[in-house]
Amino acid sequence: MANAELNKQAPAFDAVGADGKPLKLDAYKGKTVVLEWTNHECPFVAKHYESGNIPNLQKDAAGKGVVWLQVVSSAPGKQGHVDGATARKLNGERKAAPAATVLDADGKIGKLYGAQTTPHIFIVNAAGQLVYKGGIDSIPTADKNDLAKAENYVSAALAAINAGKPVEKANTRPYGCSIKYAG
Repeated sequence: MANAELNKQAPAFDAVGADGKPLKLDAYKGKTVVLEWTNHECPFVAKHYESGNIPNLQKDAAGKGVVWLQVVSSAPGKQGHVDGATARKLNGERKAAPAATVLDADGKIGKLYGAQTTPHIFIVNAAGQLVYKGGIDSIPTADKNDLAKAENYVSAALAAINAGKPVEKANTRPYGCSIKYAG
């Protein structure tokens, strides 16, 4: 049951990062946090990584003090499941720059947030409230050529948060591959 509601406290979680270290959402209180559900085998995710779109967003966000967490909720034996070493290797190959990668093989965090697709983005503000959930942009295709024409919802949301303004399009339709949950 998802309990991630806009303008409410974001659901807290404890997890293990790809580096094997414990990771808690509460540790980032006071900072904006982006949660990006990912599956390296999904063509929609590949579009955003191969084009540099997500790595550039990650680096830009980090430069502004935003914490970007990748979340992998693919279950063992299902498409997109990775162990920590593989997640770190993929991030190196893709020039990705998340602050950390959350391994959620049992899908508890994904289900807590109601994450449906890869990519699916959730943004938590410095007060710990969920202020954005949805797609990365406005054109739901796996075609890299669409990026230039798309409205990037994530960069718009981060710009609004940075300016102290409400996120105009706070709830958009996520698109991509369905998350391969256990069960």
